[in-house]
Amino acid sequence: MTDFTSIGAAVIGTGFIGTIHTQALRRLGVQVRGVLGSSAERGALRAAEIGVPKAYADLDQVLADDGVDVVHVTSPNHAHYGQVKAILLAGKHVICEKPLAMTSVESAEMVRIARASGKVAAVCYNIRFYPLNQQAYGMVKAGELGDIRFISGHYHQDWLAQDTDWNWRLLAEQGGALRSVGDIGTHWVDLTSFITGLKAEAVMAELATFIPKRARPVGPVETFSTTAGETAAGETETVEITTDDAAMIMIRYRGGARGVMSTSQINIGRKNALKWDVAGAKASAAWDSETPDHLFIGHRDRANETLMRDFTLMNQEGVAAAALPPGHVEGFADSFFNFFRAVYADVAAGGRQDGATWATFEDGDYEMRFCDAVLISAREGRWVRLDEVGGDPCS
Repeated sequence: MTDFTSIGAAVIGTGFIGTIHTQALRRLGVQVRGVLGSSAERGALRAAEIGVPKAYADLDQVLADDGVDVVHVTSPNHAHYGQVKAILLAGKHVICEKPLAMTSVESAEMVRIARASGKVAAVCYNIRFYPLNQQAYGMVKAGELGDIRFISGHYHQDWLAQDTDWNWRLLAEQGGALRSVGDIGTHWVDLTSFITGLKAEAVMAELATFIPKRARPVGPVETFSTTAGETAAGETETVEITTDDAAMIMIRYRGGARGVMSTSQINIGRKNALKWDVAGAKASAAWDSETPDHLFIGHRDRANETLMRDFTLMNQEGVAAAALPPGHVEGFADSFFNFFRAVYADVAAGGRQDGATWATFEDGDYEMRFCDAVLISAREGRWVRLDEVGGDPCS
């Protein structure tokens, strides 16, 4: 593996995902120079808690640090656009959490800036880097499933299933007009697009908000915190919610394939259940994030298979993403390690290399156009083509 100890990184965001980024970078050997919190005080406190040497006071300090080569953006969605533009214009590489922006007009501009910068610009679709998703990508590329006909699945969670559950993502001004689709649905859209090589041509969507009013804590709440919906004093205020708790989306793909998917953050008992099922003319395959070391492979004329992650049995794409021996489950945190390992190898090489499988800003822009089409479809009750929305990243 490439030696990354000479590369320095900074992480914007000190919550759940920001901490995951920091931990994966340390495991990789990257030097985490510091973190930037939502305030100087919170940043300093969190830096001390996780043992990071420095808490930056603001973004300008991050960009002025010559020891920082790569900046990770894990801030709320509304901040991505401005922060990423500044990072790229300062001549640093960037890894941005999804969704890339608040709208496809913003994401198109981010694509243009990234291309002009010549820097590595990746979107954090870490789920691509569960080894068996890379395995499935290699299988489709090799023609083992045949022509893809039908793609189905879902991404369901329960962490916002009660009216006392709270997170900044609930607010359209911070997370975007779409919540379950933008926050977790984009993972499913990106993953299935990556595996199959197919892009959505048009969508038909319905959105649902089952909890129109929620109790907002008077004070900060960390994502997936066990104290969601509470503060030390138990003080809350009632807030009206306009973002989607769940969504149902039908998809028409270029080339004739069809798809259907759902998202939900209110399905009780489903903690982090992303499932995809791809039906081809020769065979099918399916994967569930809650049992990530097993890949279903379906056949018509012989017994179905379950491939347990084992580098002695996997294709080259799957092997390249695997970090642990067979029988040692690779989970959520490992997917970030595998993802960062791939991106930082390209940073060390000076740019994206042939065969790279991490999500680009062009991929992030596609997901934003998908989201904007979903919004229009839900509002107008019709099929919406993706080429009806968004800016032009080539202009």
